[in-house]
Amino acid sequence: MNLETMPAIFFGHGSPMNALENNSYTQCWADLGARWPQPKAILMVSAHWCTHGLALTAMPKPRTIHDFGGFPPALYAMQYAAPGDPSLAREIADALAPLPVVLDASWGFDHGTWSVLCHAYPKATVPVIQLSLNYQMAVNELPQFHFELGQRLAHLRQQGVMICGSGNIVHNLRRMNPNSTGETWAHDFNDAMREAMLGGSFERCVAYRELGEIASLAVPTMEHFLPLLVVLGARLPQDQLEIPIDGIELGAISMMSVLLHCSL
Repeated sequence: MNLETMPAIFFGHGSPMNALENNSYTQCWADLGARWPQPKAILMVSAHWCTHGLALTAMPKPRTIHDFGGFPPALYAMQYAAPGDPSLAREIADALAPLPVVLDASWGFDHGTWSVLCHAYPKATVPVIQLSLNYQMAVNELPQFHFELGQRLAHLRQQGVMICGSGNIVHNLRRMNPNSTGETWAHDFNDAMREAMLGGSFERCVAYRELGEIASLAVPTMEHFLPLLVVLGARLPQDQLEIPIDGIELGAISMMSVLLHCSL
């Protein structure tokens, strides 16, 4: 493995309660964090920060955002006190030119970020920058834009920056069923995306809407799917792709994580 090149990781984050739990998914996230030397920084794209245009957190001490309701007090008490890196945020914004990027001083770490990083990097010593999803365009343009955004960011991996996305490949809260091991459409879509990625056909993931009804059910809104496309766009020529963990929870939530990394 090239120790100077950081991986790109998509975390299927699921319920915020995973921040408190010890299960196969959270153990996988911890294992991923221990697998590489500590990165210079983490650039995280979360499903839970959507803006009109692009924005980067650019404060030295980002706040922990509890952007959910109806959970136990212990979850609201959690803090993820990783530092930010305003200087690196400015460098990334410059590298994305001519795309306009706002350097944000108000957001922080939403649960898409801290619920996974509290397991992957529990000491919270790695600087973290969040990059927003850009919703300032037509819906049909969103997948290609975010895949190309990942391509623009890929070089950061060779500078010690780990690129991460946090969302869910299948995410339909209205179709959740605690008694289901996975609706047929959820498995079908999850399987189609896994097959495309393992086969190196990332364009099939970008064009996921061509799968019709199962895509509409699996991705009723795009915010949980787009972080995957950013990560896939950050592929380097020497990368291998792994699926370190997979599963359908509550019938309609995919917990698949995706790893891109360089071998020795």
